[in-house]
Amino acid sequence: MNITTLTLAAALVLSVVGCSKTDTPSTSATPNSSTAAPSAAAPAAQAGSSYDLLATKGKGFTVGALMSAQPVYVLFDPQCPHCGRLWQASLPLLSKVKFVWIPISFNPTKSLPQGAALLGSVNPVETMTAHEQSLLAGTGGMAASADVPDELKQAINNNTQLLNQLGVDSVPFLLGKHRKTGDIVSFNGAMETAALANLLGVE
Repeated sequence: MNITTLTLAAALVLSVVGCSKTDTPSTSATPNSSTAAPSAAAPAAQAGSSYDLLATKGKGFTVGALMSAQPVYVLFDPQCPHCGRLWQASLPLLSKVKFVWIPISFNPTKSLPQGAALLGSVNPVETMTAHEQSLLAGTGGMAASADVPDELKQAINNNTQLLNQLGVDSVPFLLGKHRKTGDIVSFNGAMETAALANLLGVE
């Protein structure tokens, strides 16, 4: 399998389209009209092992085409507006793609409780959509209890460690397989629906 060929120049503008642990996420962040910047390319073997790592170690909620054999993993922080934009872009593809959204926490005070609430939701599409609409509207996202069960707290902490283990320092970070070629593809940042469909080979 081959990972998509990506450029260093594109990687240099990641700070515009993603949230990192050093950022203070802002709901007023301006969308990038060029859709997004991909992550720097990695060797195919490394990409494959990263995909397997998320498949076996990541704790997320699954939405979309649940019977698909090629899930797409998205690491996200519930307080990241760029993650909210990627969520919105993914909604039209739910009939075609199985997404696993894996919450991490750059902001334990807000991200951790919200991530736990999303993991525990009985209707993750409805809950996540309402949360992201609130976040992008500048109202901070869903209200969530600060009393997070230890199991969920540990799961989100483990997800955050996975992000670090992958050598990624900003979210959203997407890792999936191209529907037609089986190649592993990765992307760091937000993008429009058409670009996401093209990346995943489901246009």
